[in-house]
Amino acid sequence: MNDSHVKILDCTIRDGGLVNNWDFSVDFVRDLYYSLNAAGVEYMEIGYKNSPKLLKGAEAGPWRFLDESFLREVIPEKGDTKLSALVDIGRVDENDILPRSESMLDMIRVACYVKDVDKALDLVNKFHGYGYETSLNIMALSNVMEHDLIEAFQQIAGSPVDVVYVVDSFGSLYHRDIEHLVAKFQRYLPDKQLGIHAHNNMQLAFSNTLTAAELGVTFLDASVFGMGRAAGNCNTELLVSFLKNPKYELRPILEVIERRMIPLREKVEWGYIIPYMISGVLNEHPRVAMALRASEDKDKYAEFYDRLTSPETAISAKGGE
Repeated sequence: MNDSHVKILDCTIRDGGLVNNWDFSVDFVRDLYYSLNAAGVEYMEIGYKNSPKLLKGAEAGPWRFLDESFLREVIPEKGDTKLSALVDIGRVDENDILPRSESMLDMIRVACYVKDVDKALDLVNKFHGYGYETSLNIMALSNVMEHDLIEAFQQIAGSPVDVVYVVDSFGSLYHRDIEHLVAKFQRYLPDKQLGIHAHNNMQLAFSNTLTAAELGVTFLDASVFGMGRAAGNCNTELLVSFLKNPKYELRPILEVIERRMIPLREKVEWGYIIPYMISGVLNEHPRVAMALRASEDKDKYAEFYDRLTSPETAISAKGGE
């Protein structure tokens, strides 16, 4: 596989923040940034650019509501690794976004469900006008009807968005699903770069990411030590060590895992765990499994499986990235 076209976007702080309520120290994030920079990783997603006033219960670490002056303190000297932030529809005040020329950020990614693609593209247009690289991440693709997706593609094709993501929100997709989706995205969006955001519920995040890369997908989302919501993401260290690009260097990632991720893993849980496997197999949002892991019955796997598969259990738990 020719790896020269791919770029790694590390989303440890943004997606991993869903595990610990974005409770990362400044030293932690600074260390991670300079380690990713030393490793040759092209992008680091340093958090959400959401607005506290638009979120109920907005008690979270600063990486949920990135502030430009704060970012300048965190990263006093920017390296080659670009910075990105994610925004959610209805949770961002556009007036909080500076022009790119005045910002530490290089890319703003917009996450939405397929029904909100028009609203997402309104944001993309604004951020593009401010000079940012932009992406559109359509969540929960495993639940999207074909005609809805094609309708969304028609809107996206005419927009200035740079990258459109195949997002496996529930970690429920196999390589054939990835092949099918990538082909569809390429057919309807021939002028757009594509990205892949995979979750590891069935231990397929890495292989699904490689499948996408082999098919020409450019942006590969990953996180150090796989840290991300629930089962986590494709591991940055796996991509850095596997991709045949001399610019990538594994050692800085191994060092930051030793320094930062191992102690953190003692305090919070993420990664492949049976309840997350079950939610992935059943194409359910992992929130049902996350609730189980927070309860006294956290290891009652068979009972959990029975509950999710019994006809009388009406769990409509779809949604989320």
